[in-house]
Amino acid sequence: MTSKLDLFNRYINADAVIRYVEERRHEDGGYCFVSVLDETNINDTYYAIKIYGVFGMEVPEKEKTIEFLYNSAQLQTAAVAVAMAIEGMAVLGARDLAREKLELLFQKYNPLEGKFAVGLGGSEEFGTATPLEATYWAVKAMNAAGYKPDDEMKERIREFVMKYKMGDSYGVTHPTTTMTYQALYSLRTLGYRPPKSEHFRKVEVCGDWGGFTEVPYSLPPYLEPTFYALRGLELQNQRATCIRKHISFIRTLQNPNGGFRRSIELGISNFQNTYRAIASLDVLLKWY
Repeated sequence: MTSKLDLFNRYINADAVIRYVEERRHEDGGYCFVSVLDETNINDTYYAIKIYGVFGMEVPEKEKTIEFLYNSAQLQTAAVAVAMAIEGMAVLGARDLAREKLELLFQKYNPLEGKFAVGLGGSEEFGTATPLEATYWAVKAMNAAGYKPDDEMKERIREFVMKYKMGDSYGVTHPTTTMTYQALYSLRTLGYRPPKSEHFRKVEVCGDWGGFTEVPYSLPPYLEPTFYALRGLELQNQRATCIRKHISFIRTLQNPNGGFRRSIELGISNFQNTYRAIASLDVLLKWY
């Protein structure tokens, strides 16, 4: 029987991806994408867990990694990072410990008090948190930990998300791929059924490029909107149009060290880009 790693090795150097991650695991159970630095952090550790998950592999010494995440989520930690730690612990089977940290998350993200964690820093995407970003991560964390928000909390979150609705998409000044997916994921996970968005169709790039963009009719494609657009299409039970081109686009992003960069032209490897590349490829191979 063909393993997931063997399947991926037909399209990328998956063995090099695993080496890239393993070489950056530290004694405390955490990870740091700059291998020479002993500055382990929640972000890199979360994405290491997710990379192993895509390949169907166990995280080495996962008890150490659980302990690292639990101890790293503190009062001074940004809401997005706390949410990542919660989801990471839940993925590793420590749901009870993950639920303990929900109390910390709700000190930073509390819809019932009108606190949506905007401007707390620690953003995944843009340096300063976008309005929908912390909500997306908080909903992911609650879902992973098996926490069911009550109807009032769900409705407060829905009202907040809907403030950023633009047509059938979502954004602040204009619709973006990232925020449209984050909004739709949050609403659907909370049990709402928003209409399908055509945004993901509009940002698909075929021709010589492959990949997806953040806004329609722009170039070049980047990895992060490709990741979010593919997940958005999957969420809506739709498929990409030029699957082979997208696979080719992702293949060009792998660097010699085994990790992935965000664009064709340039960029260093990091764990976030590497996870998004293989997670995107995982979706595409289901359709191929």
